[in-house]
Amino acid sequence: MNQMTPIMMLLAGCAMRKMEVPQEAVSDQSKEEAEEFHSIEFESAPARPRKKREVNTPIETRSFDEGVLENLSVPLLEDATLRKEIEVDHIDIDEDQIIDNQDEYIDHGVNPFVDTSTDHLSTFSIDVDTASYTQARRRIKDGRLPDLASVRVEEFVNYFDYKYDSTDAEPFIVHMEGMSDPFREGQHILRVGVQGKRLTQKERPPLRLTFLVDISGSMSSPDKLPLAQQSMHMLVDSLREDDSVSLVTYAGAVRKILSPTYGDDKRAIHDAIDRLMAGGSTAMSSGLDLAYEQAWESFKEGAENRVVILSDGDANVGDTSWESMLEQIKSYADRGVTVSTIGLGMGNYKDTRMEQLANKGDGNNFYVDSQEEAQKIFVDGFLGTMITIARDVKIQMDFNPETVESYRLIGYENRDIADKDFRNDRVDAGEVGAGHSVTALYALKLKETSPMDAVATARLRYEAPGADKAAKERAFLFRAEQIRETPSSQLSLAYTAASFAETLRRSPFSNAYSLSQLESYGHKQISNKDQYTRELLELIALSNRLRE
Repeated sequence: MNQMTPIMMLLAGCAMRKMEVPQEAVSDQSKEEAEEFHSIEFESAPARPRKKREVNTPIETRSFDEGVLENLSVPLLEDATLRKEIEVDHIDIDEDQIIDNQDEYIDHGVNPFVDTSTDHLSTFSIDVDTASYTQARRRIKDGRLPDLASVRVEEFVNYFDYKYDSTDAEPFIVHMEGMSDPFREGQHILRVGVQGKRLTQKERPPLRLTFLVDISGSMSSPDKLPLAQQSMHMLVDSLREDDSVSLVTYAGAVRKILSPTYGDDKRAIHDAIDRLMAGGSTAMSSGLDLAYEQAWESFKEGAENRVVILSDGDANVGDTSWESMLEQIKSYADRGVTVSTIGLGMGNYKDTRMEQLANKGDGNNFYVDSQEEAQKIFVDGFLGTMITIARDVKIQMDFNPETVESYRLIGYENRDIADKDFRNDRVDAGEVGAGHSVTALYALKLKETSPMDAVATARLRYEAPGADKAAKERAFLFRAEQIRETPSSQLSLAYTAASFAETLRRSPFSNAYSLSQLESYGHKQISNKDQYTRELLELIALSNRLRE
């Protein structure tokens, strides 16, 4: 018989209690359907092996009695150091000792240092997602540290606008800069910033959007369906007259709420959004089928054809074979219909599923925790969120063994690509939206260098969207003279965000500084602090108090 896991032991020690269904969770569907949602289920995901990882921390098996559970004030699994790539179910125990539905994450480990004499190439897919940062922000503001596995360093770094210069001549320009690591003597930090071409509302292609909205009972809380509706209203207000919108919902059944409607009739679109009510179980697979029918009905060559999924990621009724759903999404992405996922809520949030849907759909993955975040994504960042300027974007760093002893990519653990597949255009990679930037940081251990010595070459490979899929490649050289004694505010901000994430996920490389030291560094080195930078420093201070 298989050995009991810590989660199984935890449940075995719990007294079962009846969970009442809130009145707002009941609409046209039966109360029994709504109650079905509240059943607790645990799922596991198979491990996906990847290279360049250290797995060296065993998980201690413990048993728990009812007395221990009564004293828990923070999630149990947040105290575990998980360095294996497994799906993690987060257990919330509220003040009434009721176990809520679980959030799900996958821990992808931490990249180690790599000796250039062994491997001088580092290859990864770009990532413009930001969901991990906004989820962590919500938890910290709620008075709890985030789950270790929920923290993806690159999504912390890429949450911020570094205001890189762009060019109209090319889809991308690459900015590189280096500095001495402020907390580690003898180490350096290399920033690789990729800036996408900026477009105006007038220059962009028309949109063909299909909203796929989860209206199951799990979406009834104010931070789910009501916030999804506010987000859609904001997006609709940004549409042009030649854009079109369809609206499909799914719960115990799927419904077409709005056929393709042009942007010159925004009132009809707003009214359809306002009619949505939550209740029932969740049939995501059937919802996807109908959404793609609508997307294909309104498909236009040369337009941005996109399905926008707004959900907590739960799918517990219907044809929920996850692999078949992902295959369906990939097949439509290959035909020109992409996917954006907008995550909502906490307590049963399926982070892994929402990220996988976006990845397979050649789209982006966001998490909305407030009206302000909806404004950032759908209004301020509208063009970057909705308009793709390049597909399958890969970066390959070629480090010079004569000047670089070893390197470590900070984050991007689940974006790793085999070095040999950099020019294999059948290997899927990430997409970049208009005006989006992507930033990656490397920790470097250098040998003795002179200013003109080559440190690394950054190669960028991508495909243009649309029918012309011939891949293009550009190369950018980084020399030792680009390592600054006084780093830019951009690099200092990226370093602060990455170091904060490293601490939250308890990386073995985060022991060189304290959060109070990191906060002081950010206040001193980051100039022109906007509201998001100030909030980052506040979150560092809050996290420091939560760790005490």
